Amino acid sequence: MWLPAASGETREVLDPADATTLQLVSEGGAKDADAAVEAARRAFDNGAGAWPRTAVAERSALLRRVADLLQRDREEIALIESRDTGKTLEEGRVDVDDVTNAFRYFADLAMNESGGRVVDAGSPDVHSVVVHEPVGVCALITPWNYPLLQASWKIAPALVAGNTFVIKPSEVTPLSTVHLIKLLVEAGLPAGVANLVTGAGLPVGQRLAEHPDVDLFSFTGGLVSGTKAGSAAVAGAKKIALELGGKNPNVVFADACATDEGFDTAVDQALNAAFIHSGQVCSAGARLIIEESVRDRFVAELARRAEKIKLGRGTEDGVECGPVVSQQQLDKVEAYVASALAEGAQLRCGGARPEPSDVRPATGYFYAPTVLDGCHREMKVIREETFGPILTVETFTTEDEAVALANDTEYGLAGAVFSGDTARARRVAARLRHGTIWINDYHPYLPQAEWGGFGKSGIGRELGPAGLDEYRESKHIYENLRPEPVRWFAG
Repeated sequence: MWLPAASGETREVLDPADATTLQLVSEGGAKDADAAVEAARRAFDNGAGAWPRTAVAERSALLRRVADLLQRDREEIALIESRDTGKTLEEGRVDVDDVTNAFRYFADLAMNESGGRVVDAGSPDVHSVVVHEPVGVCALITPWNYPLLQASWKIAPALVAGNTFVIKPSEVTPLSTVHLIKLLVEAGLPAGVANLVTGAGLPVGQRLAEHPDVDLFSFTGGLVSGTKAGSAAVAGAKKIALELGGKNPNVVFADACATDEGFDTAVDQALNAAFIHSGQVCSAGARLIIEESVRDRFVAELARRAEKIKLGRGTEDGVECGPVVSQQQLDKVEAYVASALAEGAQLRCGGARPEPSDVRPATGYFYAPTVLDGCHREMKVIREETFGPILTVETFTTEDEAVALANDTEYGLAGAVFSGDTARARRVAARLRHGTIWINDYHPYLPQAEWGGFGKSGIGRELGPAGLDEYRESKHIYENLRPEPVRWFAG
């Protein structure tokens, strides 16, 4: 059942390529959050027929039906995602495929598990087992850069574990999440299990974080908003999972560039690390840490190729990079570049809004891919998550110096090591304090592998078995098959 906001207010969802209105959505508030939580609570608690008491096989089958529907609507959803976020249509297609894989992975994972972990109690007369149960009502907050993908990382494990949920997508990019909820309904999900509230973090997200009937709070987004909402959730003794971004190093050793093929690959991967989706990726390799001996040649080629990136509306053929998501984000990117230049960085390419063209409307939020050389750790652009098409360059001369630079961040989400020396690459990877390390690659992830970070990159894990465990509680059942009196007391 789709309802307007209690206030009757709406919000314009804008196309970042030209700032025109894509759609009007309801602007929910605290009352709408309360109503959604009430519906989720009712669906969780409602007797023998409630969702948590549905057989795992049936819950898994529903996830597979959703996966099939996602593939049926692949082109439609990819277009929605492209127009709403600004990313290219091909990136949108990849997102739909990744979401499909996530739903299928969690369906298979739940079905392949045993009925519980047997615990040896030291007696043949005792049956002791640890089983999993759903947490309850889950509040899910997702970001604007990968709205559908991040929703799937939360919704799929939450549902297959037997939970009900309320999801609040970013107010900037809610449209693909709306479509996903429609697919859940089409797949046969019972009423009240899935609930969507569109609206701003204040008041909707904050109300979900503090609501007494919410059992788990899962947030993906910025550090400031996440810690504030997480504090409210912790105050209510909720289970929490926070993914709060990153400032990710891409460490390139000279031996990775010893051949023409190796050099070209390392440059190509550095471009991919920094500029896919205009750098609006929590795991973006925004910090190039390059060995001094190859720095000049590497950065010159990097800048040359960055200047050739075709910037424009993501739905146009041949476009390689779209706009940033909003005017607010564009202003932030400009401010970061200005501060870096004021602090002594050298502009190698970009650093401005591009000229309008037939694929790049003047009203769009476009910013040229930017390479800033001569950067150092005291710069704001190095220490803070810029979330835009900005690549900074730092240099090192020794392996220890490379590791020290890469680890010198309050975040710890992801990073990469490029080296022609396998032993060195693995040695450095082992020393990096980040949740995911790629060796001679950048950005691939596997649904089977946990995703999460160290430091201020967050708490908890998504994907993999740990991603399912986030949405479950463990229960120990100790059964005495031959009970006898304890006789501790006289009587």
